[in-house]
Amino acid sequence: MCGFVGFAGEDGTLDHRAVVRAMADAIAHRGPDDAGYFADGRAALGFRRLAIIDLEGAHQPLRNEDGSLVLVFNGEIYNYRELRETLIRAGHRFSTNGDGEVVLHGFEQWGPAVLDRLRGMFALALYRPADGELFLARDAFGIKPLYYAEVGRRIVFGSEIKGLLPYPRLERRLNERRLPHYLCLEYLPDEETLFAGVRKLPAGHWLRWRDGRTECRRWFSPSFAPDESRSLDESAEAIAAVLHESVAAHAVADVEVGCFLSAGVDSSLVAHEAARLMDARTFSIGYGDERFSELGAAASFAQAVGLANEGSTLGAEEFFASVPAVQYALDEPLPNPSAVPLYHLCAHAAQSVKVVLSGEGADELFGGYPYYQECLAFEPYMAVPAPLRRGLGAAAAHLPAGVRGRRFLMRGARPLSERYIRLEYNFPWAEALGLLTAERGACGAAAPAPWEATAPLFAEIGASGPDEVSAMQTADIITWMQQDILLKADKMSMAASLELRVPFLDREVFAVARTLPAALRVTRGETKVALRRAAARTLPAVTAAMPKKGFLTPLAQWLREEPWATSVREAFHSERAREFFRTERLDGLLDEHRRGTRSNMKKIWSAYCFLIWHEQYFR
Repeated sequence: MCGFVGFAGEDGTLDHRAVVRAMADAIAHRGPDDAGYFADGRAALGFRRLAIIDLEGAHQPLRNEDGSLVLVFNGEIYNYRELRETLIRAGHRFSTNGDGEVVLHGFEQWGPAVLDRLRGMFALALYRPADGELFLARDAFGIKPLYYAEVGRRIVFGSEIKGLLPYPRLERRLNERRLPHYLCLEYLPDEETLFAGVRKLPAGHWLRWRDGRTECRRWFSPSFAPDESRSLDESAEAIAAVLHESVAAHAVADVEVGCFLSAGVDSSLVAHEAARLMDARTFSIGYGDERFSELGAAASFAQAVGLANEGSTLGAEEFFASVPAVQYALDEPLPNPSAVPLYHLCAHAAQSVKVVLSGEGADELFGGYPYYQECLAFEPYMAVPAPLRRGLGAAAAHLPAGVRGRRFLMRGARPLSERYIRLEYNFPWAEALGLLTAERGACGAAAPAPWEATAPLFAEIGASGPDEVSAMQTADIITWMQQDILLKADKMSMAASLELRVPFLDREVFAVARTLPAALRVTRGETKVALRRAAARTLPAVTAAMPKKGFLTPLAQWLREEPWATSVREAFHSERAREFFRTERLDGLLDEHRRGTRSNMKKIWSAYCFLIWHEQYFR
């Protein structure tokens, strides 16, 4: 696990080595064990290493036998030993025992098709000195990040945005047009970032750059293909077998491996499987208020299955004090409150281990979110002709708020592409525009509404999606999971120089998950049906049946208390806040929340996190 930076495109006025060193220094937390650099006048690559496999070797940048390719690589390839043997038989010579060299020789052998053979998480950059060609690629699910910006006829890239910023030709500007999208979704659902000109290479894509010309292609697209002949017991058996094999593959390391553990079924399954392979320590975090803490349940599970468990408690003072560091580490503002406890959990675990296994991805692959059940509730209503549903929805809009059935009729009048819950997850679109100053709101209004921005995605999913549950899961995998869940998992763990691995997000696990009938993923009364049946074979019944809770925080309560409410209000009255927001409306949100007339926690935290993030990067 590591981080890399680089740029390509001739520029005789730059000291290539000095610039790439400054870029790599900005992400030193991703790799405190080693650093390496390459520069040839046309390009420069920088690398920071967290040594996990082949601790003494595997120094990067890596070059092949004749020096025709140079690689910097971030991630882990879990089937590297098998690929290594295949490549040796094909005549390739290896100089290290690490997994990165498999990528290098694999690209020599198969070109971009090597990506289909890699089982793991990765972001990579391959440079060809002979013609100045650069090849960037990212893993299937977007576990590892990769950013880039085209600056004239040059390109700059890296594992984190902060690693791009020292490049002197890159202008640091806010992408103001997309601010309303951030307020609605809490992330940008596509390639853009809130830094103007800086883009994310999407998951499952590769990019080829040469002489100012860019070609980008998708090499992996997640899709569900339910096999209705599969029974619940057969599916549970297949899940149990493939997860055991995936955890075994993800546990390979030359350093100690631990596990994150909450009270939920996902992390419990991973930890239990890890315990069958090694003496694994588990790490949990919670709060003094037991209403929001899973520490007790995690400790009880660990004791029941014989796992060592270390719990830590997070208080309000420590929570709020760490928000600037959290938002800086994230690169882009992310108001998911769970980022803060995850930041502290990673820091705690990093004192003991270098690698942890975690349960991210299970909800998206196996149907874990309760809002997937809404698709089943709407299923009969979708048989009603769309014009009639739209008329009923329009009529329902005139009913008083709170009338039973009003929300159902209004939401059911819209297709899935418009009622997808993530589109207005924090703020409704009109409210987001109205929260901004007149100038900022006008700029944002020129951008498409969230459902218009994601319409091409849903059109593509709809062309092959077998049902609404599968379509919503696919949208979550491509947007929410990639831009929120995996982003904070990577950035929070790397801020602590900790490698976080996700056994559920494995190509073999997905091969099983995608074939589950929708009814074995979600029913009206249960989520993750087949996964829970698999868990019930080995876990305590209370754990296997544990409902989805998310990463709980007492933040909503803290925002009603002093001194935290006053601290947030002061930020809302700052000069920075007046630059972007109608501060009287921010005040109104906070007043409503403190009175308890409405819970505005997500809205308040979205605006607050943006202000804190903006201060870190633009002050």
